[in-house]
Amino acid sequence: MSWRNTDSNFLAHLMAYGASEVASKLSRLFVVVMVARTLGVEQIGLAAAALAICDLLKSVTQNGICQRIIAAPKAELPGICVTAHRLYWWLGFGLFGVQLLVAAGLWVWAHPVVGGLVAVAALEYLFMPGGLVQAALAMREGKLTQTASIAGGQIVGANLLSVALVFVFPSPLVLVLPRVLTAPYWLIAMRRLRPWQKDAAVEPAPFLPFITFGVPVLGIELIKALRLHADKLLVGLLLGADGLGLYFMAFNAGLSIATSYVAAFEKVVFPHLAAKSISAGRMALTGLGLIAPVVLAQSLFAPVYVPLLLGPGWDAVVPVVSILCLCALPLTFWSVAAAELRLAQKPEIEFLVTLFLTVALAVSAIVTAPMGLLAMATGYVVSVTVVLCGAAVPRLIFPLFQRHQEV
Repeated sequence: MSWRNTDSNFLAHLMAYGASEVASKLSRLFVVVMVARTLGVEQIGLAAAALAICDLLKSVTQNGICQRIIAAPKAELPGICVTAHRLYWWLGFGLFGVQLLVAAGLWVWAHPVVGGLVAVAALEYLFMPGGLVQAALAMREGKLTQTASIAGGQIVGANLLSVALVFVFPSPLVLVLPRVLTAPYWLIAMRRLRPWQKDAAVEPAPFLPFITFGVPVLGIELIKALRLHADKLLVGLLLGADGLGLYFMAFNAGLSIATSYVAAFEKVVFPHLAAKSISAGRMALTGLGLIAPVVLAQSLFAPVYVPLLLGPGWDAVVPVVSILCLCALPLTFWSVAAAELRLAQKPEIEFLVTLFLTVALAVSAIVTAPMGLLAMATGYVVSVTVVLCGAAVPRLIFPLFQRHQEV
C-alpha cells in the first residue's frame, strides 16, 4: 500500500471521527449555553459532581477487550469474540450494581441529589454489552466512518434531549437522563452495522490473555479517568458546589471542545497502528499539524465567544477557557505513544506515566486552589504538558529523526 493511500485512509477516518466529535461537542456547547441561562451555579455543580463520578466508574469499560478483538489473528478471532461477549456482559451487570451501591452511599451521605443522578445513569450499563463486540469488529474491518457517525449521533441526540428537557423540567437531571434515553439507539445501530451472534459451536478463547493484557489497560483507564475528573472532585471539595459549577462551565467551553479533536484522533490511531499503515511518529506529527491551528484559534478567541455563548455573569471563566484549550496539544502527542505502547505489549509503561500525571495534577490542584480557578487551570496545563511531552517525545520523535538519518 502506498503512502498516498495509507495517508488518505488515515485522514479520511480522522476526518470522520473529527466531524463526529466536533458535532457532539458543538451540541454539548448548546446544552452548556442553555444550562448557563437556566440553572443556577450550584445546580450545575451538583450535576458536574454526578457526571464526574459516573465517568470514573465508566472508565472500567475501557479495559482492552475491544483492542484484543481489533488486533486478534484471524484464526483466533471467533473464540476471542465469544469470550469478549461473555466478559462484556459480566462487566455491564457488575458496573450496574456497583454504581447503584455508590448512589445509595451518596444518598445516605447527605448528597441525595447527586446519588439520585448517579443511580439514573447506571441504567446505561444494561444496553452497552449487547453492542460492544459488534463495534469492535466494525472498527477492525475499517468501518470507522460508520462507527463515528453512530457514536456522534448518540451524543448529539442526547444533547438535543438535554436542551428540550431544560425547558420542561430545569434541574440537574437534564444533564444525566439523556445518556440513558439514547443508549438504545447506539445498541440497535451497532448491531445493524456489523451483525454478530454468539455461536455455541465456537470454543471460547482462554480468559488469561484478556486478564494479563486487560488488567494494566484497566489500571491505565482508571488512572486516566482520575486524571480527567479528579480536578472536578477536588474543586468541589475545596471550592464548593458554586466553584465546581464555574469550573464545569469553563471546562465544557474550553478543554471539552479542544479535546474533542484528540478524542477523534485516539479512536483512529490504534486501528491504523495495528494495521501498520502509518508510522507512529508520522501519525503524531500529522495529528498535531491538524489539531494545533484549531486549538490555538479557540484559545485566542475565547474572550470573544465565551461571553456570547454563556451570557452575562460568566466573565470570570474566560481566561480559564483560554488556558484549558491548550491541553489538547500534549494530549495529541501522548495518544499516539500510548497506542504504540499497547501494541508493543507494554501497557505498564503507559500505566506508570498516567499514574505519575494523575498524582502531579492532584498536587497541582491542591497547591493552586487557594489562588483561584485561573491558577488551577494554569497548573493543570503545565503539568500535562511537562509529563506527557517528556514521556512521548523520546518514543515518537527521536526514532523518526534516526530513520531519516539512516535513509
